[in-house]
Amino acid sequence: MSDETTPSSSVPVTPERPDSPVHMQGTDHITIWGSNAEDTIEFYRDLLGMPLVLRQPNLDDPSQTHLFFDTGDGQILTFFVSDDRPSNRRGQRGGVGAVHHLCFSVDPDEYEETMAALEDAGHQYNVFDRGIFHSIYTTDNNGLVIELSADKYEIPNDRRGEVLAKAQELRESDGAEYAKDEHLRGAIEELGLEVVENDLPDASAGVGGLE
Repeated sequence: MSDETTPSSSVPVTPERPDSPVHMQGTDHITIWGSNAEDTIEFYRDLLGMPLVLRQPNLDDPSQTHLFFDTGDGQILTFFVSDDRPSNRRGQRGGVGAVHHLCFSVDPDEYEETMAALEDAGHQYNVFDRGIFHSIYTTDNNGLVIELSADKYEIPNDRRGEVLAKAQELRESDGAEYAKDEHLRGAIEELGLEVVENDLPDASAGVGGLE
């Protein structure tokens, strides 16, 4: 490794794969230390609608159960749980290496129904316009922050990185502090994609709204 380091601000933002020795093909799964099976299933399956697709012992500690949920597109979220661990909704401790939040996609047509369902289930939430998407923030049964985002515009999954990189380019050209609606729309137009805007409710600007 060279003693010379490259400032992070000079690293290019691009959808092209870097010249690295390894390249990933996608996210297989993320595993969380959970509390108990009942509360975890109630939140992720019964409220957020993630099918429970596999349940087996934790192969490294068979005294625990390993729950596998399909997040909606075949990507998997798993939990190590045990019946002797109560849930804790007081919140997670932050710090380097900690998980800040998990984000899942919501159908824009079900955005308002999602807020109503959270309220009915007793989960408080906040809603923000994040510039290039809308987000609902809530917490799971253990206080882990869960973001439920809806795209302002239809973006093909296989072009998402390309669209975001182009939006970054337009943001920098504009001298804007963060990517906004006009940068995303402009990126879609410049890349020759159809501009299809989703009907989302008004929300306050989400700058500095979540710590």
